[in-house]
Amino acid sequence: MKRYLSSALMGAVLACSVQAAEEDPYDVLVVMSYEEQNPWCKEIKAGIESALGEHAAATYFYMDTKVDPKNGPAKAKQAYSTYQNLQPDGVIAVDDNAQSMFIVPSLKDKVSTPIMFAGVNSNADKYGYPNSHISGILERAHVHESLAFAKQLMPKIQNACFLTNDVPSGRALQTQVMAERKAYPVNVHDFYLIKSTTELNSVSDEMGQACDALFVDSLEGIVDENNEPLSNNEILKRLDASYDGALLGGNRYQVEQGAWAAVVKTGQEQGETSAEMLLAAMRGKDLAEIPVVQNTRGERVVNVTALDEHQISLKPLVLRGATLVRQQP
Repeated sequence: MKRYLSSALMGAVLACSVQAAEEDPYDVLVVMSYEEQNPWCKEIKAGIESALGEHAAATYFYMDTKVDPKNGPAKAKQAYSTYQNLQPDGVIAVDDNAQSMFIVPSLKDKVSTPIMFAGVNSNADKYGYPNSHISGILERAHVHESLAFAKQLMPKIQNACFLTNDVPSGRALQTQVMAERKAYPVNVHDFYLIKSTTELNSVSDEMGQACDALFVDSLEGIVDENNEPLSNNEILKRLDASYDGALLGGNRYQVEQGAWAAVVKTGQEQGETSAEMLLAAMRGKDLAEIPVVQNTRGERVVNVTALDEHQISLKPLVLRGATLVRQQP
């Protein structure tokens, strides 16, 4: 009888131990390439938090490489120190700079910690992904969809140009556009990679004459006349004052800050997907069964303030299902 009671008691203890172990949250390190107040980072963080829930406690590290690119390598070293101190169960690395400056030189093939990337604009094989402990989700702009939507709103658009900061995400978008351009519903006149407002001023006349629409992305960090980095909002205000054509964007916050319309990709999808993939890996799923994926969700967003100001008539059939936003001050 005592033996049976002891066995029952031991079973209960083991069951409680297993349950407690299952309830212990994982420690996750999230390394963001950009600054904490960057709208894209905020979207991704929201997606990560929604997926991790109570299953993991996340520590966030921001490399600030858009507002302070020169200190990126130093920030990468700090991120590695954070990794060493935390010894996390898993890592999420967001955007390209976190891969090239942190993951590849410090963690790739050097640790067994499962790592998921998010927001990567380059091809995964540029970083040697995937491998035995790294997978993730790529980021691709909905360029074709945005141009088609813009042409529905403004049928006279014939030529489009692109403008981004000369950074890895901007160069990756250029590669995407050059590969897809033949399938676009409008002609691609040019793709401008710039680093300063001086360079922006030098191409303003050409953009005004040749571009019916200007697709903008990754503008943060372009420097002004005093070599100070500008925000997306500040750049869009300058463009609104100097460019008369339609402004299109790749993200919702760009439309809220001045672009006229877009079919936007979402940071929430990037964060949620990478966190779900990491949870699966931390729970023991083989990385070979967690393939690299690409964002698929797109949301049509229209800045009704901008369209009203430029006297673009709102067509109910075209706007059906779209999200209408008012421009932020």
